[in-house]
Amino acid sequence: MTHSLSTRAVHAGRDDLLDLGVHAPPLDLSTTYPAVDCGLEADRIAAFAAGGQPPGSPLYSRLHNPTVARFETAIAALETADAAVAFGSGMAALSACLLAVAHAGRPHVVAVRPLYGGSDHLLNSGLLGTSVDWVEPEGVAAAIRPDTGLVVIETPANPTLVEIDIAKLAEDCGNVPLLVDNTVATPVLQRPIEHGAAVVVHSATKFLGGHGDVLGGVVCCAEEFAARVRQIRVVTGAVLHPLGGYLLHRGLTTLPLRVRAQQATAEELARRLGEHDRVARVYYPGLDRDRPKQMDGGGALLSFDVTGDAARVVSAVRLVTPAVSLGSVDTLIQHPASLTHRVVDEIDREAGGVTSAMLRLSIGLEDVDDLWADLERALAA
Repeated sequence: MTHSLSTRAVHAGRDDLLDLGVHAPPLDLSTTYPAVDCGLEADRIAAFAAGGQPPGSPLYSRLHNPTVARFETAIAALETADAAVAFGSGMAALSACLLAVAHAGRPHVVAVRPLYGGSDHLLNSGLLGTSVDWVEPEGVAAAIRPDTGLVVIETPANPTLVEIDIAKLAEDCGNVPLLVDNTVATPVLQRPIEHGAAVVVHSATKFLGGHGDVLGGVVCCAEEFAARVRQIRVVTGAVLHPLGGYLLHRGLTTLPLRVRAQQATAEELARRLGEHDRVARVYYPGLDRDRPKQMDGGGALLSFDVTGDAARVVSAVRLVTPAVSLGSVDTLIQHPASLTHRVVDEIDREAGGVTSAMLRLSIGLEDVDDLWADLERALAA
């Protein structure tokens, strides 16, 4: 029986609890585990090193942790993926994907801007042995080469919220895996694998955790690719701490409620901002009637251009928190050109639509009228 996403969010990753005789998922902080049969464990060590997940003792927490594994099972269920591999951050998750294709002899990446500034910087740096061609969505097919290992997009894009038709782009990719950063939409609103994507990544720090108190990342994909990125996780040590796995798994249980409530507020604030005389433009997917039919709503993130000094708005808010990141229970505002996308070259940044006039809002769970009163006061500055 296939349950709804809200039901899966509550129950996924809890299949072993009855056998354990507990109701709440336990937090396993062990760094090492008993290994009595040396011959047997030698074979299992080899399996872990190759990216496998052999049954039995985890042996060592860099190889496997039961608490983290529950989160992986749960997010894979929400993203309708075969498997998920968790990392210490979203950037570690993306790095593992790049290392996996580079090691396989396909180090070329085709990417579409804008991406999260850290992702853009990583791809442009070539630090992991990959190279990148930046193209518009319609130019992806022509940019693919025999050594292309990934096509990388983020939709909705951070911070312009531009959407890319995943199904169409997946067709253009042919046999090249399409990697979609689904951090902004979350599986509540969009499941890229259902539209043809091969790999989904999240900065789990954002909506999946949802409370601004955990750092993590995750790759959702087929088991074959999961084994490759697990192998990289083992050798690099880019593991998610068990406490992070515990908090992220708990965060998934309320993810549908949080995202839908935050989305409702975002829709109303986008409408009001669009009518304000100090706002030149609002960027919000829900305002676009001619958009791909892949996302259930406009999401909980919006951006807007102001007619005056954007920095003064940030310094004038009192209820909204001036801070980077997104997806927390409190509303955050930041200036992308100065912060999250500062590491992107100015010409590339502005070509991608990230201007000095833009501010980004990550909507929390506060009352919409309280948020609007604070924003109005700040815009008057």
